[in-house]
Amino acid sequence: MSEGVRTRPEGSGRPLSEAYDTALLDLDGVVYAGGNAIAHAVESLERARAGGMHLAYVTNNALRTPDVVADHLTELGIPTGADDVITSAQAVARLISEQVPAGARVLVIGGEGLRVALRERGLTPVESADDDPAAVVQGYGGPDLTWSRFAEASYAVARGVPWFASNTDLTIPSGRGIAPGNGAAVEVVRIATGAEPQVAGKPLPPMHRETILRTGAERPLVVGDRLDTDIEGAFNGGVDSLLVLTGVTDGPKLLAAPPQHRPTYVDADLRGLLTGQPEITREGDGFRCGGWTATAADRLELEGDGETLDGLRALCAAAWTAAGDGSCELDGEKALARLGL
Repeated sequence: MSEGVRTRPEGSGRPLSEAYDTALLDLDGVVYAGGNAIAHAVESLERARAGGMHLAYVTNNALRTPDVVADHLTELGIPTGADDVITSAQAVARLISEQVPAGARVLVIGGEGLRVALRERGLTPVESADDDPAAVVQGYGGPDLTWSRFAEASYAVARGVPWFASNTDLTIPSGRGIAPGNGAAVEVVRIATGAEPQVAGKPLPPMHRETILRTGAERPLVVGDRLDTDIEGAFNGGVDSLLVLTGVTDGPKLLAAPPQHRPTYVDADLRGLLTGQPEITREGDGFRCGGWTATAADRLELEGDGETLDGLRALCAAAWTAAGDGSCELDGEKALARLGL
């Protein structure tokens, strides 16, 4: 692991696939969207693996089992075994098993991924609040999960049954756009009961612990598209991260990131695993990356020409340095417009 979490864009003289032994890859918005592979993902991962990097797929989506996820990735052209997939269902099942007796009943509000993970921990999935559950667990159940399931969870939680959530992502990317995620469903039960669940998924420690236990990674690199789950999870775990701009995070969101949401590296897509990362250096009152120099005053100013990403990296270095331990509130609209962001 890293000696300390880096909260300003950094460079790497070596390809990231050589500098780190394991890529902990998010799936939705990084490898695929709406079930289809994202551009350059398949060939980039193939080359990273051929060069000796271990690939592990870490997802907050608790709906599908590791076997199903692995089969899907393999169909996309990314050979994957079930042991290479770590889900928030597995993380929350371990968390529950540490707090209830062996064989205890657990009310499941979600899909098959939760049921399989609970059985692996010796727990018994049940469907009703009247089945005397020792815990309630809630995970993403897909777009067809009925309203009655939220009511079932609410009945049990209101009686004082401990409540667990696989994750609290408010949204999930799909082939048609951004859809409500498990966090939106958790809010329904929270509003109905006033209770607070124990949460296992990214960015919280149970997910990081589950991932390290299952992969044995010594020099992991978290790769994701979300600041509030992937990048914050890396920050909490004390490891470096690569943000790819193929999912929910865009330039303005990145620019405004507080320290715990600032990735070590930024790239357009998974091809960033195969290259070194350009250095971001101080130059006078600003920062330089490639052909761009960015300075921060009352506004963010950007001068130069070259790769758009180099300009974005320089902007982030200037903005985050000016913001210190807070979120950047400088007006970077003009500078971002120069980059087409």
